[in-house]
Amino acid sequence: MAAKFGTSGLRGLVVELTDEVVADHVAAFLRAVGPAPGLLIGRDLRASSPALASVVAAAARGAGVRPLDLGVLPTPALALAAGAAGWPAVMVTGSHIPADRNGLKFYSSSGEITKAEEAAITEGARSARAARPDGAFPDDGGAARRAYLDRYAGFFGPGALGGLRVGVYQQSTVARDLLVDLLTALGAEPVPLARSEVFIPVDTEAVSADMRAQLGQWATLGFDAILSADGDADRPMVADERGALVCGDLLGLLTARALGARAVVTPVSSTTAIEASGAFPTVVRTRIGSPHVIAGMASAGPRTVGFEANGGFLLGFEARQGGRTLAALPTRDAFLPMLMPLVEALAAGRPLSALLAGLPRRATASDRIEGVPTERSQALVAALSADAKARAAFFAPFGAEAALDLTDGLRVTFRDGLILHLRPSGNAPELRCYAEAGTEAAAQSALHACLARARDRLAG
Repeated sequence: MAAKFGTSGLRGLVVELTDEVVADHVAAFLRAVGPAPGLLIGRDLRASSPALASVVAAAARGAGVRPLDLGVLPTPALALAAGAAGWPAVMVTGSHIPADRNGLKFYSSSGEITKAEEAAITEGARSARAARPDGAFPDDGGAARRAYLDRYAGFFGPGALGGLRVGVYQQSTVARDLLVDLLTALGAEPVPLARSEVFIPVDTEAVSADMRAQLGQWATLGFDAILSADGDADRPMVADERGALVCGDLLGLLTARALGARAVVTPVSSTTAIEASGAFPTVVRTRIGSPHVIAGMASAGPRTVGFEANGGFLLGFEARQGGRTLAALPTRDAFLPMLMPLVEALAAGRPLSALLAGLPRRATASDRIEGVPTERSQALVAALSADAKARAAFFAPFGAEAALDLTDGLRVTFRDGLILHLRPSGNAPELRCYAEAGTEAAAQSALHACLARARDRLAG
């Protein structure tokens, strides 16, 4: 299976991301975005990322473009730097997928590339071989990391989190040191936890039972919250003061409401609590993946934000609060949806769990079946989508179907309000399942039952 574009960026096994494949895609990207004096390059902490970044730099030189190494930093920090410099950028990252895989995320100076640009890059990479001359690969001395930290330290201000004690699950996310520095700047007491020098894939939409138990154990140490992120820090992972995991779309809802957003653009997999909250005059539903969210934001109206069930938050307007401004950053970001709810909870004199308790009672859960060839999961979803009798038999334990949504995969709403959504992953050989119900217990129960039935079908 060759490397290909998924929901966000080019992805594949490391052995598939040969020097030729990487260089050809970078050269095609630079042709697609037009003439540029330089190319910004960032990377995550995977063992394969430094070598791939060097190939990206060589391909830039071959295209007559000067590469600049921004080092290890969050993807949204790279996007912020690209906008400030007016240069395109490439992030070497596999995000949340396992360490034997990696990928490239592409940014023009105006933001994340579109699906149409992805198609042009794919075609361009087939049609010509890229040159890879040797040369200098200078770095920016950490300027992009500092600018990203200053973005949030300046907006929230000193003391915004004063008195809070916050655990930072460092693992191998690129955010691990920046989070500690930023929390300190905002007046909190950060406590680093479980730093790893071996890459750990953290999927904020499929947090394991062991990880949830670990968060509960850490909460006994007296934290107001526990924060972390995926590998390239464009997806947040947050637990409240009890160690209970906070779903990413609820973080997005709280953040959008606090910023005074008027329109929300979000995939079909996000919680229906968004509409039920009554906080947003406009809610637009899209396919899963930040390019689809960005496309939806373009026509949603003023004061628009986007966010996904994974928690990645896209700010589409200049936000103002307490006389301070926060420039738009319409790319998936983990820091804003981690910080905004904590600031809101502290200002209200309530714990994070109490802030969440004020939202409409819709609980979500998600997980995946790993190691499933994409064509098999696609065939299962296609068969159930096309055949009402087969669908009724598969979903028989969950009741009668009330509505069907085929926007992205198969999303079924049942008469009692339960929602189940099956979707082949765009990034890895996985079948994903999302569940939504009135309680967390009901959502988890339906999720596990649906996955069990899917495993049986896939094994048959």
